[in-house]
Amino acid sequence: MILWEQFDTNEIYILVMLVIVYSALFLSPKKLPRYLTIFFLVWGFTISSLFDFTIGGGLMDFYKVNDSNQYELFDFIMFFLFAPFSYFFVYFYKRLNIHPRRFAFILYIIGWSLLGLATERISTLMKVTDYQKGYHIYYSMVVFLIVQTTTALYYELIKKQERNQ
Repeated sequence: MILWEQFDTNEIYILVMLVIVYSALFLSPKKLPRYLTIFFLVWGFTISSLFDFTIGGGLMDFYKVNDSNQYELFDFIMFFLFAPFSYFFVYFYKRLNIHPRRFAFILYIIGWSLLGLATERISTLMKVTDYQKGYHIYYSMVVFLIVQTTTALYYELIKKQERNQ
């Protein structure tokens, strides 16, 4: 692993975004128990690294993160950006009282997936992500739909188990 090839726009963007999302995380009213907060922070980190290593790297290698195809320190630091998004997904899911059997569930998943596409587009403009091998940003919509749906259903499973105890 190298630190970075060049310290420029993409590294500065990642640092600024880390300050913004973690400030929002620590300053927002606490609506989730501590264990769920930690759980969904870890969940976001894990899911993002899983998809990044399967789609972005490895055999597929559909995109380059930061300045090179080599693994950089800021590739790792970037995974910490995804953790608060997972937390906020569940935070607003609970706050808005989304129910999995209602139409609002589908709208909520689509809305967060579109937000994911928007943030991916911004990261592309900031040279954090650079697509390769014909990959298009809209292919990421499938990934976001899978991740958001899985996260919501996992949260529902946790709620169900808590009610049954």
